[in-house]
Amino acid sequence: KDWLLITAEKDGKVNTMTASWGGLGILWNKKVATVYIRKSRYTKEFVDNGDYFSLCVLPEQYREQLAYCGRVSGRTEDKIKACGFTVEHNGDIPYFAESRLVLNCRKLYAQELNAESFVDGAKDIIEACYSNNDWHVMYIAEIESILIK
Repeated sequence: KDWLLITAEKDGKVNTMTASWGGLGILWNKKVATVYIRKSRYTKEFVDNGDYFSLCVLPEQYREQLAYCGRVSGRTEDKIKACGFTVEHNGDIPYFAESRLVLNCRKLYAQELNAESFVDGAKDIIEACYSNNDWHVMYIAEIESILIK
C-alpha cells in the first residue's frame, strides 16, 4: 500500500514524483529496486542526469502530499516546497527528512518498454496503458544504503 517518491537532483535542483509501480529483489547478485518512469515525466530528466536517486517512503499522514506529487509537475511549480518537505542529502543523493524509509539507489540499467516486447497474451496492456505512446523507461538500480527512521 506504500507509495514511493522517486527523488533526484540536477544542476542543484531536486525534483520528485510519486510512484507505485516497481519492485525490490535480487538481480545480478545485487539487492535492487526496479522503478518505471514515463518518458514525459519531468523527474525522468533528473534521474537520467546522474548515477543516483532515492526512493522515499513517507508515513501515511503524507498521503495527500504523495497524491499531489503524482499529479503536479515540477516544471510548473515547486511541489517540494508546496508539500512542506525538507530536502536532505546522503552524500550526493537527495531525500526527504519526513521519510520513514529511504532507499539510496545507484542506477545499473535503463531500458524503454516497447510494443514489440509484449507477448501475444499481453497485448491488451498496450491499449490500456500506452494508447498515447507515453512509454515507461524501466530503471534497475542497486540499493547501496537504507535509512530507517
